[in-house]
Amino acid sequence: MIDQLIDAVIDREGGYSHHPADRGGATRFGITEAVARANGFAGEMRHFSRAAAVAIYRRVYWVRPQFDRVATRAPALAAELFDTGVNMGPAVATSFLQRALNALNRGASDYPDVTLDGRIGEQTLAALDRYLATRRASGEVVLVKAVEALQGERYLALAEQRPANEAFLYGWLANRLG
Repeated sequence: MIDQLIDAVIDREGGYSHHPADRGGATRFGITEAVARANGFAGEMRHFSRAAAVAIYRRVYWVRPQFDRVATRAPALAAELFDTGVNMGPAVATSFLQRALNALNRGASDYPDVTLDGRIGEQTLAALDRYLATRRASGEVVLVKAVEALQGERYLALAEQRPANEAFLYGWLANRLG
């Protein structure tokens, strides 16, 4: 599953980019220079390899935030968390999940609220398990929609707070939601 998700992100992100309005600076295959450097790459971003990008996506955006553990329970949700995490950071994606789980627990009658810490841990996984058991087949679909709604709201807020981000808003909404 993760191989297909990584290929899709790399295809969507393309090769080298250095848009003047992008705070991330130079990127290649969607990996920012700062992330590449933090993961040991010291060269020119134009020469950053696809294999290095794949390794970073797998380790930093899939395994480390434990989206792989979500995938065993809810693969479509894990795919959404991965994509959101790539674009906004895994902690932001996880906080969207945690907020949605808390809002969907019917006043904590289905399961207790989870701590909004931006980390997938036993508490978040237990809440996800209870949510899915309670809501059955449609539950994952609704949870993905909730995460996407929070993502869309954040994109709009980013464009409102920093007009330079308006250069990216259309693409974010067109390519990152639903």
